[in-house]
Amino acid sequence: MSVELHLPDLPEVPISLGPVRGAAPPRVNTPWHLRLRDALSAYLPLLLMALLALATWWLAKHSPGAPPPLVARGVSAEPDYTMTQFALERFDEAGLLKLRIEGARMRHFPATDRIEIEDVQIRSYSPDRRVTLASARRALGTGDGSELQLLGDARVISSDAQGVTLVMRGEFLHAFLLAERVKSHLPVTVQQGSTAMQAAGLEYDHGRRLLELKGPLRMELAAPAARP
Repeated sequence: MSVELHLPDLPEVPISLGPVRGAAPPRVNTPWHLRLRDALSAYLPLLLMALLALATWWLAKHSPGAPPPLVARGVSAEPDYTMTQFALERFDEAGLLKLRIEGARMRHFPATDRIEIEDVQIRSYSPDRRVTLASARRALGTGDGSELQLLGDARVISSDAQGVTLVMRGEFLHAFLLAERVKSHLPVTVQQGSTAMQAAGLEYDHGRRLLELKGPLRMELAAPAARP
């Protein structure tokens, strides 16, 4: 004997199986400005580092380099100034003229602080205002003119308190004007009053009134005047 059972229909219940493994997640449409903000947030540190490196490179390239080391410049052997038709004067503490040097041309050499003068004319005053005159075609001396080597037709004229004049001539005379001394190692001619002397050299100290002549020596004395 068979029996048929009739069961009522059961309601349909939806079944969620969940995401399938390996399947792509659903795509969400994010606004563009949010995407830009996220990109900037992610790459901003890297961008700043790149800008900093670029700025550092630019500064290093355009910054001035260290100055070259200073090299000591030697003093030139050429004259640093030249004067023509000049006159130089020196005065003492009281304002009195003690030395005057004139010439056609003068050059000063800074390497040795020496001067070179052409056609020199010198006037030197002693403390008691006695005058010593000197001249030559050429002179070499110290920058202040206190010491001069007279070359070519050199002449020094000095006088004492009594007015007695002493004239020294030669192709070379070494004059120490402020010290009132003259010397030479070359032939000279000395004249004092009517007496003329020729020597191989001389040394003269005006302050001591001492004249030393070096031999060989030749002297010419004027004959005494005849009595009437």
